[in-house]
Amino acid sequence: MRVLVVEDHVTLAARIGEGLRDAGMAVDVVHDGAAALAGARDTEYDVIVLDRDLPVVHGDQVCRSLAGVARILMLTAAAAVDDRVDGLELGADDYLGKPFAFTELIARVRALARRAPSAPPVVRRGGLTVDRARHRTVRDGRVLSLTRKEFGVLEMLIAADGAVVSAEELLEHVWDANADPFSNVVSVTLTRLRRKLGPPPLIETVVGRGYRL
Repeated sequence: MRVLVVEDHVTLAARIGEGLRDAGMAVDVVHDGAAALAGARDTEYDVIVLDRDLPVVHGDQVCRSLAGVARILMLTAAAAVDDRVDGLELGADDYLGKPFAFTELIARVRALARRAPSAPPVVRRGGLTVDRARHRTVRDGRVLSLTRKEFGVLEMLIAADGAVVSAEELLEHVWDANADPFSNVVSVTLTRLRRKLGPPPLIETVVGRGYRL
């Protein structure tokens, strides 16, 4: 899951980004509305955590522009009912007032990401079970210990339901903007993931196109 955090308070933005990464998400962080619009134009995000009171381009305008492009969780210090209603009517999918409990933020981001019909909370393929909500993977009764990136790759492959997923798509959704597009990080992660999944092999390499489960 790839998330864009848009928050002008630099320290808070860094804390949110770090916490979401610890929860297994790929996170990019920007600090104004113009950067948010540019980032969403260049990258496909699953969820955008959007502060409402932003410099350069106000969060309301960002929300109107990006509604429907990604799920939007709006953050604001204004917690009155009218403020929440305004945010939702702008196109936000959810609303969270500041200050907030970080566990609730993580739960709400995951809930928004699960709304896509192609990505239910628990997916089963034969003897493989991927529980997206609990970040838990089981194969033939054996619980697997996967890193965040290994889980993210497997999550994308199982959600594709047999379709081919390119290395570029995996890099786009599982890693953040700091990832080197010319590195072999995707193939290395897939090698480790295949080893942990064990025999018989579940992930097929489609030469020149990518990978499929």
